[in-house]
Amino acid sequence: MDAVNEPIVIPKAVERESCEEKASWDALVIQRAIREKRITVKTLKAAKLFQKVRQDFGLGQGEGEAIALASTEKGAVLATDDRRAILACRLLKIPYTTAIGILIRMYQKGIMSKDAASVKLDALGKLGRYRRELLLDAKAKLEVR
Repeated sequence: MDAVNEPIVIPKAVERESCEEKASWDALVIQRAIREKRITVKTLKAAKLFQKVRQDFGLGQGEGEAIALASTEKGAVLATDDRRAILACRLLKIPYTTAIGILIRMYQKGIMSKDAASVKLDALGKLGRYRRELLLDAKAKLEVR
């Protein structure tokens, strides 16, 4: 998160979903980033848009709020790995990225070494639900800078 120069904003539902399991490593990282004001939590104001997006795309609470928030925030880029949320972003023309996309971009900008990026990509491959072709494409991108 320290390498990101743009503000990171999440809706309340994402905070709730991410931090429910308080002892998990990622929940602790997110809670700390919120306390240190590296992540801002916003209350969603576009309730009608949220309901429509959630219903139209069959999204969960967090994904629906995140898309509704991103669509109302100028210059927002939504970070998600949820297949339905990605489809919604494409159809609604909301810029988005994924964990793999962020990883590749950090490598390309020299923020992360090739070895570190490879280790993290392997971890994403084991922990995430990525198609084999997507992982192979990402590995190929790590071969070029």
